[in-house]
Amino acid sequence: MPVLSLGYLRLNVESAERWNPFVRDFIGMMPVDGPLPDSLHYRMDHYPPRLVVTESAVPGLDAVGFEVLNRSDLKDLVSRVESAGIETRAGTAEECALRQVTGFAAFDDPSGNRVELFYGPVLSHRRVELPHLSGFVTGDQGMGHVILNCVDTEATYEFYVGVLGFAERNSLALPGGTSYFLGCNARQHTLGLNPAAGPALLHFMVETVDLDDMGKALDRAHDLEVPMMQSLGKHTNDRMLSFYTYSPDGHATEIGCGERIEDAAPTYRITEGAVWGHRYTPPPAGAKGLPQ
Repeated sequence: MPVLSLGYLRLNVESAERWNPFVRDFIGMMPVDGPLPDSLHYRMDHYPPRLVVTESAVPGLDAVGFEVLNRSDLKDLVSRVESAGIETRAGTAEECALRQVTGFAAFDDPSGNRVELFYGPVLSHRRVELPHLSGFVTGDQGMGHVILNCVDTEATYEFYVGVLGFAERNSLALPGGTSYFLGCNARQHTLGLNPAAGPALLHFMVETVDLDDMGKALDRAHDLEVPMMQSLGKHTNDRMLSFYTYSPDGHATEIGCGERIEDAAPTYRITEGAVWGHRYTPPPAGAKGLPQ
């Protein structure tokens, strides 16, 4: 079987201190103790921490974790990745314990983004506490979605579709190439590929269970003075109502509600990103950790 969902996101950041209020108080994830020393761990549901933030002298994407069904499927996918000419590395027992998974394999995609395929998350049986919202949409749809910058979107597309089993949901022509939106479950897209000069995380999205949860997050962004990137709007592809802010390290961070389920449908090309809204705001002048 192909990849099931986005399981976790691991980021190296300039200042962990600036990320804690952003994730805990604005996004609303639950901070928990975790096995990685000097890192921040955040839960969204019964899974192990889906977001892990580590302060680093070299900020950037540490890894995108995609869940697979079991050990057999991981073995099969690793064989497919290696047959595509990409070297993989199996996680050690210690590394699995740090990720709270049973097994994983790591490699770089054709554009240099670090990917980890894992199975067997070690589930928490402590009730998740989310005081700012009623819940996140996870389950079979996973953590949400990520958009990755790609130096070669065509080769990277062929890898994710032809090797890992993602389905093309839609595309968007950009001045620098084509952006692809790929799905692996009922979520309209779990992965986006953006043409860019180098590998990196462009943005990540989490979906709230209730529209009021998303609206209250918009209020919290105002109250906490989280810099807005794109105003409230509705996408043309997933039909989600959402808004974007800048993370402390400059990633576009999307909070939305009501994503369209699109498990199996013919692919299509969009010509606009939004039906309405999503008006862009440049980052604040001189903002630390944000693009200028």
